[in-house]
Amino acid sequence: MKFGKVENPELVDFTLPENHPDTQLLLTSSKSSNPLEVFVGCAKWNRADLKGFYPRGTKDELVYYASQFNSIELNATFYRFFPPEQFEKWYEKTPDGFKFFPKLNQEISHWKRLNEVSQQVENYLYAASNLKEKLGTLFLQMHANFSPKDFDRVINFAESWPKEIPLSMEFRHPEWFSNETIANELYYLLKENNIANVLVDTAGRRDMLHMRLSNNEAFIRYVGANHQSDYDRLDDWVVRLAEWVDVGLRKIHFFVHQNLEVASPLLSAHFIKGLNKALDTNLTIPVLAKEPPSLF
Repeated sequence: MKFGKVENPELVDFTLPENHPDTQLLLTSSKSSNPLEVFVGCAKWNRADLKGFYPRGTKDELVYYASQFNSIELNATFYRFFPPEQFEKWYEKTPDGFKFFPKLNQEISHWKRLNEVSQQVENYLYAASNLKEKLGTLFLQMHANFSPKDFDRVINFAESWPKEIPLSMEFRHPEWFSNETIANELYYLLKENNIANVLVDTAGRRDMLHMRLSNNEAFIRYVGANHQSDYDRLDDWVVRLAEWVDVGLRKIHFFVHQNLEVASPLLSAHFIKGLNKALDTNLTIPVLAKEPPSLF
């Protein structure tokens, strides 16, 4: 994942910002007795990216991946429309309790830019529904040049989205964050439609770390910089998530990326160990077949 990459990550202040005041209010007001739901995964499972993760002789990468992780941020669905039969196969290859968090196709977000996309959305959801109970929160990522001038499209999309299917949305144009009026209008729209406001922790775009939740779901996309500081950053997230859980957070969906994905499983293992200790969870800690070369 190259988005937000910088040449000198050691010069970046990776301190997590303070919570947005509305996050505290939202979590306090939405506190419930529901069990804590924690899903941690990578963005992809193919062997070419996750070198050193798969044991020699692994015949099916997804089957093995799903034995080590409880979820995947499914980026493949961004690049092409898969038929229902493919989603069925993915369902059958993964154990009970595993979840997929698929990205909506680029035709919806990047090509048509949310304009007249009802048929594309319907086709996508028809296929993805074959994941059944393993379908997690879907993920819409807008192009970096999609600005608030097309806010009306976001409103139409959010209000027409089927409410029984959980959705998260990520915006990248700086004006969504720098203009307080627009940020407040977007937050209100997402909150009213129970859509998660994606948090992105990446070196070159600290403005996307807005720390503003719009429902009782922390959907976090963490992008490591292939630098030793990646571990400290993950430790900071463990502390922050534990604080949010204390005041009412019930859903953590955390996906680990790297500019070079080779170390994603290793970072995930470090993060999961910290979560298990801080939250008293019992997530499987991924095991690497061998240490990936030249991590940092």
